[in-house]
Amino acid sequence: MERTLAFETIEKIGKKIRLCGWVDRRRDHGKLVFIDLRDRSGIIQIVGGGELGKLQPQDAVEIIGKVQKRPKEMINKDLVTGEVEVKIEEIKILSKADTLPFDMGKDWLELELPTLFDHRALTIRHKTIKAIFEVGEVVVDVFRKSLNEIGFTEYESPIIVPATAEGGAEVFQVKYFDHKTYLGQSPQLYKQMMLGVFERVFTVTHAFRAEPSVTTRHLTEYTSLDAEMAFIDSWEDLMETAEYVVKEILAAVKKQCQEQLKLYQATVPLVSKKIPRLKFQEAQEIIFKRTKRDHRREPDLGPNDEEEICRWAKEEKGSEFVFITHYPVKKRPFYAYPDPKNPDLTLSFDLLGRGLEWITGGQRIHEYEKLVENIKKWGNDPKDFALYLEAFKYGMPPEGGFAIGAERVTMKILGLKNIREATPFPRDMERVDIRLSTIQEAKKRNKK
Repeated sequence: MERTLAFETIEKIGKKIRLCGWVDRRRDHGKLVFIDLRDRSGIIQIVGGGELGKLQPQDAVEIIGKVQKRPKEMINKDLVTGEVEVKIEEIKILSKADTLPFDMGKDWLELELPTLFDHRALTIRHKTIKAIFEVGEVVVDVFRKSLNEIGFTEYESPIIVPATAEGGAEVFQVKYFDHKTYLGQSPQLYKQMMLGVFERVFTVTHAFRAEPSVTTRHLTEYTSLDAEMAFIDSWEDLMETAEYVVKEILAAVKKQCQEQLKLYQATVPLVSKKIPRLKFQEAQEIIFKRTKRDHRREPDLGPNDEEEICRWAKEEKGSEFVFITHYPVKKRPFYAYPDPKNPDLTLSFDLLGRGLEWITGGQRIHEYEKLVENIKKWGNDPKDFALYLEAFKYGMPPEGGFAIGAERVTMKILGLKNIREATPFPRDMERVDIRLSTIQEAKKRNKK
């Protein structure tokens, strides 16, 4: 018998079907026993007798039964399959689950973050955790679709690189046979090279930052949604494209993720018809006037500053987003294009949303000689960038691009408190699946 998914049961009333899934919950009512069976499509209620009483949460089972309408007083309006149930005829236990370390049957999984991640293979099964990744999937999917629709081509960017795009020290070194390489901080150099093929490109890739800090905003390994476009008329073309992509993502999440948003009592961020734009120094002045915190000589906005300027945008412009432009040269990578009107600033931007940077981007230097000069100025050897520089040596038009942190977008849409919640298997300086401190403790015990 062909397998039926949970959500398909609503179209098969009166028919005998075969279901496969996990026991999500069990409820005993004397002679009657109910279980919620979970599969990839959702939940369906199974009704039976003592044969269901031997089942435990997370048992993997196969059930054969007949679909029937629920009594009116038993209809669950919060469930897609809430008007039907399956009366069991046969059951096969495919795999027994061990005793759970905590209650997975609650509507909300109330666990401290260390416990949530220590048992990640189990906790990702809960509907509230699954919902996070469903929203994240839409974010990435719409990033792809929206760019495809305006002539962008996807390519695969390498993760092992011979040099660092940012020119900084916060990178992971990799022993590559007898050579020294790194885990890529960004696909930046490769997407610029690909412009010579397709003019407009994007990639969805993992990026790595060896920043020795533990915050609620940063991951050591994250998903970077990168886009780059050539033959731009102005660096502002890049902001227009970034704004278009973000609006497409928000519209799709609002349309496709109503159940997930409801679970988190979340709403998609408010976005104005035209996202407001402020120069970096203008933003600093506004923050100073509103808070009396004088950070006007700082080369970047701190977390509190980003939150404050987002509050200003919402209050004054009716938008939970704001573009901050013209960041100082010293805070941008070697390829950032200097502002012709003020060479100390760059034609760059960040898109801030709900108090956090969602996007960073800008125009890039496309002149070969200027790039070589900047590589040296940033303390690097042009020989390490030979492949990259070749793309500019043989003709590169005005170009630029941007990158979106996928986990940050998901985090802010759902109102998560920690970015680690927005990825199935978080990496930071304290965890690679398991807490690294537990490895150290085990080594100490073994030495004894």
